[in-house]
Amino acid sequence: MFPTCLGPAPSPALIRTVVVSYGDGHHDAPRGDALRIDTRSLRNPPSDPAVRERMLHSTGLEPDVRAYVRATPGFEKVVGRGLERALGLLALPDRRFRVDIHVVCGGGRHRSVAVAEELADRLRDAHVGVETEHRHIDRPILSAEAGGLLTDPAWRSRSATCRRAPRSGTRSSTGCSPTSP
Repeated sequence: MFPTCLGPAPSPALIRTVVVSYGDGHHDAPRGDALRIDTRSLRNPPSDPAVRERMLHSTGLEPDVRAYVRATPGFEKVVGRGLERALGLLALPDRRFRVDIHVVCGGGRHRSVAVAEELADRLRDAHVGVETEHRHIDRPILSAEAGGLLTDPAWRSRSATCRRAPRSGTRSSTGCSPTSP
């Protein structure tokens, strides 16, 4: 006779959710069905003259950038709503699919990355296996005013994606490295 239940909850090592951050300005959004979280209503770090110079060379993986984005009015509402919806999808009876979450901002380096990491941390705290991917973290910062790049578009000669596997009991982070297309 087979057991009807394998345990109170799936192992956090089992990937049940993939959180992908990206920048809408790069025009290559991830495809497929996903819960979409828009962070463009949050304050953009490179647009703030007080921190602009430092933020031009930083990403949402860095603690000071995450703290800056967390301090933005509306941050908790965006993350809380996304978490609630993701957990709702994961709790559907007889769910046989992975829940993908796409987190968007303008350029894919600061707000979407910080929110994706925060959401992934909260899902892990809820014992959900999560993997994060940051599609545009190594791409140049976009200029909203000029509608173009602030730096040389040399990124076209390479493709960089940052993938972070689930953490096994630690809070250490892994780095990002360019990968070939």
